[in-house]
Amino acid sequence: MPELPEVETVKKTLKQIVLGKTIQDVTIRWENIIQYPKEPEVFQEEIKGQTISNLGRKGKFLLFYLDHHVLISHLRMEGKYAIHEQNDSIDKHTHVIFHFTDGTELRYKDVRKFGTMHLYQKGEEYSLPPLSKLGPEPFDDTFTANYLFQKCQRTTRNIKNVLLDQTVVAGLGNIYVDEALFRSKIHPLTMASNLTKPECSVLAKEVESTLNDAIAAGGTTIRSYLNSLGEIGLFQLQLFAYGREGQKCKRCGHMIEKIKVGGRGTHICPNCQKQK
Repeated sequence: MPELPEVETVKKTLKQIVLGKTIQDVTIRWENIIQYPKEPEVFQEEIKGQTISNLGRKGKFLLFYLDHHVLISHLRMEGKYAIHEQNDSIDKHTHVIFHFTDGTELRYKDVRKFGTMHLYQKGEEYSLPPLSKLGPEPFDDTFTANYLFQKCQRTTRNIKNVLLDQTVVAGLGNIYVDEALFRSKIHPLTMASNLTKPECSVLAKEVESTLNDAIAAGGTTIRSYLNSLGEIGLFQLQLFAYGREGQKCKRCGHMIEKIKVGGRGTHICPNCQKQK
């Protein structure tokens, strides 16, 4: 699933190709992607004639700012956007097509059909689901060592599951949780309530640092991730833990191991990351 750095990269690339374009019409080929309004035909009518004035992001969600509405898009596992000419052949996995007045099209392709779209009036987007359920981003002023420490003290979960909880911190997924925990020398199975405030301070800083490094590298290409210009991300070249099972730890030389945490494949260095 694309995580915060990948979605940030998609946002930046889409800005280069869709800003200022006006939506003439929308073709919806898989109605379940449209979560709000519930009636796809209402979605189509409300979005017609509006111009894309800006793009934003909250956690793993893309935000298309229009004249009167905000389109909130979640890519889920396999969602991708790409610009096309109107005469280009349409892939069978293309489910939503935004037709622009200049003859180009923005196509949403999703092999698994898990992606979602919500269309809200401007000003309502943060007071309604899905954005209303999100916790702060790692870049927000409210995501502090004290905030993370307090969240950890109030749960019986392990630290990996806490960091994956989007109501605690928005934007993290399997890749960057593994990487931030490695950098912090914290074992993912450590009970969150056992972490000290200094450890939470280190972890909060490493979460932000890991994401900044990944954004600078254009995200991580694992399997099928591409940005909207068809370019791969390169952060996989900088990974310390994720996907490196059986390889030597870059810090101590011990072999990276893969374990299960909450049903998710999790990569650790058992020498650097001791379980408390």
